[in-house]
Amino acid sequence: MKKLLSALLIFTILAGAVLPVSATTHEELDAAITRTVSYIQRTVRNPQVGSVGGEWTILGLARSGRPVPNLFFQRYLRNVERYLRERDGVLCERRLTEYSRVILALTAAGFDPRSVAGFDLTLPLTDFERTVWQGINGAIFALLAIDSLDYDVPTRDMFVQEILDRQAPDGGWSLRGDIGDPDITGMALQALAKYTDDSYVYAAVERALEFLSFTQNDKGGFVGGLAGSEPSVESAVQVLVALAELGISFDDQRFIKNDKTVLDNVLSFQLRDGSFRHTKNCDESNLMSTEIALYGLVAAQRAIEGKNSLYRMDDRVVR
Repeated sequence: MKKLLSALLIFTILAGAVLPVSATTHEELDAAITRTVSYIQRTVRNPQVGSVGGEWTILGLARSGRPVPNLFFQRYLRNVERYLRERDGVLCERRLTEYSRVILALTAAGFDPRSVAGFDLTLPLTDFERTVWQGINGAIFALLAIDSLDYDVPTRDMFVQEILDRQAPDGGWSLRGDIGDPDITGMALQALAKYTDDSYVYAAVERALEFLSFTQNDKGGFVGGLAGSEPSVESAVQVLVALAELGISFDDQRFIKNDKTVLDNVLSFQLRDGSFRHTKNCDESNLMSTEIALYGLVAAQRAIEGKNSLYRMDDRVVR
C-alpha cells in the first residue's frame, strides 16, 4: 500500500501538479487537541465501563501523549475490576463489542486485558459466532482489539474474512443492507489496514476508498452513522482514522472537496470550550462526539508526526 502511494506521489510531482494543502496547520491541530483534552479532563473525573465517559475517553487521552495523572487510568482499571467482579467476569452476554472496547482502552492505558480481576477479556473473542452475532461491527472491533498488541487469538483470520465477505456492491460497508455507510466503512478500513499486503484485502480497501471519495461532501465531511441525513463529526472521524491507519496523507487529492480535507471538517465541529457537537444543527456539545473527535485528532497528529498509529499500541506506556 505504502509503495503504491509513494509511486502515485512521485508521478504527481513529475507531472507538475501542485498538491493542495490542508487549511489546518500542525499548530492549530495541536491547540485543538489541547482544548479537547482539557475539556474531557474537566468533564470525566471517574471513567467507567461504557461507551460514554469510559473507553473512548481512555483511548483518546492515553494515545494523546498529553500529561494525564496516572491515578486517572488506575481509577478506570479499578472500575473495570469492580464491574467484572459484580458480574462474575461477564461484561456482556451478547454484545462482545463490549469486550473489544475495554481491551482497546486497557491496552492503550498500559494494562493487560488478559489479567483483570482474574479474568482474561480476550477469551470471549475466540468464539467467532458469538463475536459476529451483532453484525460486522463485532468483527471490526474484535480485530482492532486483538491487533492492538497482537494478542494470541485464533479467530483473527476469520474476522478479516468476515469483513471482506460483508463488503457492499458499492465498495462500502454498513451495519445492514447493501448500501455502504461512510461511518462503518471507515471502521472496516481501520481494521483491515494491517492486512493490505494480502491482494484480496488490498482490492477491497481500494474499492472502499473510491466509495468514500465519491460520498465525501463539499465540506470535506460525510453523512453516515446515527446522524441520518446530516453530516456528523463521528462519520468524518472514522474516515480520518482510516486514512491515518492506512498511511494515506490527509492532503490526498481523493479526499479534498472544495479545498476542505477530512481533518478540516472534523475541526469545524469543535466549540470554543474544546468540546464537539454531533452535527452542525446541534447547538450544544455532546460528550460521546467529543471523545470520538479527540481520538480522531490524536490519530491525525500521530500520523503527521510519524508515530505509531492510534491502534498500533506497542509503544504504549506500561503501568
